[in-house]
Amino acid sequence: MSSPSALTLDDIASRFGGEVLGDGSVAISQVATLENARPGQISFFAQQRYRKLLDACRASAVIVGPDGRELPRRPLLVCDDPYVLFARLSAYFNPPDPVEPGVHPTAAVAPDAQVASTAHLSAHASIGPGARVGERTFIGPGVSIGRGAQVGDDCRLFANVTVYHDCILGDRVMVHGGAVIGADGFGLAMDGGVWRKIPQIGRVVIGNDVEIGANTTIDRGALDDTIIEDGVKLDNQIQIGHNCRIGAHTAIAGCVGIAGSTHIGRYCRIGGSAMIGGHLQIVDNVEIGGATAVPKSILKAGTYSGLFPVSQHQEWLKNAAHIRHLDALANRVRELESRLADLERKST
Repeated sequence: MSSPSALTLDDIASRFGGEVLGDGSVAISQVATLENARPGQISFFAQQRYRKLLDACRASAVIVGPDGRELPRRPLLVCDDPYVLFARLSAYFNPPDPVEPGVHPTAAVAPDAQVASTAHLSAHASIGPGARVGERTFIGPGVSIGRGAQVGDDCRLFANVTVYHDCILGDRVMVHGGAVIGADGFGLAMDGGVWRKIPQIGRVVIGNDVEIGANTTIDRGALDDTIIEDGVKLDNQIQIGHNCRIGAHTAIAGCVGIAGSTHIGRYCRIGGSAMIGGHLQIVDNVEIGGATAVPKSILKAGTYSGLFPVSQHQEWLKNAAHIRHLDALANRVRELESRLADLERKST
């Protein structure tokens, strides 16, 4: 496909916003980092720690925040949030490949499946009985769409994605390679010394404009559905247990594990490798730091962290030993406080 046409800095400001300082006729054809940008490209500068990179940058223009207006020697595009404007420009200069309609000869399509004429089915894709694939949707090599599953319009499912039976994906959903949507949740009951599997009869229901990273797994509900609301962004290798609900526009970084029946609110941000227990509630607008363990509900918006900072091994061992004795220490403090209160009462 042909690349989008170059834009002058003035064109960029009129289309995407911002104020031009310097030569607005400079032509821009691509985005790049400060370190690797070349003439004809635009970069962004948002943190002073990268000032040395900015000074050596070869980009034709740089996007800066309001506090960068006085930066010398090059055309600038001033805006409130340089990173957001950079992201919008990157999307303009790097659009996804268009979907070419067609069905590869090795694709297997059940007779009663519905595949839009504008969709693309790649080699060895499998579309099960009663399944539906929407308009302009790309189904990559080896993708499996189970019985009765629905994939909306303008979706992109990359190689070896698996969508189990009856699951629903909305419009403009992107699922990266190896992700599994709708596998059985971990539902078991102990019966006389053996585990009995509990059939998982719910679905996974995914809203519009959701992105799901490579090798992420979202389990189907045990009875009710597992729900991923509109605009959620999931990184690679995330595990979401059965009957969870992830609120709209929440973003979750890689390797997070979420146990079953936990409800996470809207506009939350969860750092990489956080571990979230089951049957919890996390309200809207909560930010959870990376590697944080969440064993109980969070009922107030804000930022939460539980990371034990790295230290030298011997120092860590000493601190860990102290932590083991915190409960005994707290009891001694309470006892001393009680004695002190008694002495104060006797002296008055």
